[in-house]
Amino acid sequence: MYASCRREGSLDQAIEDAELNDLASLRRRAPDLRLVTHNGGESARAMRHIRALGLPVQRLPSSSPANASWSFERKLDAWRAAFQAAGL
Repeated sequence: MYASCRREGSLDQAIEDAELNDLASLRRRAPDLRLVTHNGGESARAMRHIRALGLPVQRLPSSSPANASWSFERKLDAWRAAFQAAGL
């Protein structure tokens, strides 16, 4: 979601000075875009910007190994369901 930011280490909480990508440009370059999914909480913080473009948006569980509370199969099921709902 971010075109640039500063971050020491790998924690999402350490992200500072984040600048969003040019989402309006993405919409123009990909007019058939049917769904935007966010891979976890940090990405999902930008959901309102996607909704403003008139695109459906969904937060999915992070695929990161740090998301150990979800099994791989549970993550896969959630991601698969989102893509199937969008006809993909």
